[in-house]
Amino acid sequence: MKKRPNITLSSLDAERLEQMLDQLPREGVAVRDDLEEELARANVVAPEDVPPDVVTMNSTARFRVDSSGKTFCLTLVYPKDVDGSGEKISILAPVGSALLGLSQGDEIEWPKPGGEMLRVRLDEVTYQPERAGIYHV
Repeated sequence: MKKRPNITLSSLDAERLEQMLDQLPREGVAVRDDLEEELARANVVAPEDVPPDVVTMNSTARFRVDSSGKTFCLTLVYPKDVDGSGEKISILAPVGSALLGLSQGDEIEWPKPGGEMLRVRLDEVTYQPERAGIYHV
């Protein structure tokens, strides 16, 4: 696998994600270890210092899965905020945790269930709470 791109997280997102992970069972959550690894390697900054083209929690991003060529526009949310609209993706989904902290133009390979790899390219961050001046979501 290619080297993963650098990722940036807001300190608020990092804190909330660590709290969420602490409440999950150690076993049975497939993406848990991957998300913990992402949090450990992230450049954590104050919410107001997050670059405007970075995917944060509650950001909406347009991305492409190379294997299928499909483009998606999804909002990255906490599991409790997933609804049936098809417009939100949980941070606990493999693609969701892969998107967290990426900058526009980044590509990443991420394992999906069954061992295959997905290559995901972030085309655009169409909405980011921090860019909109919202730091408490």
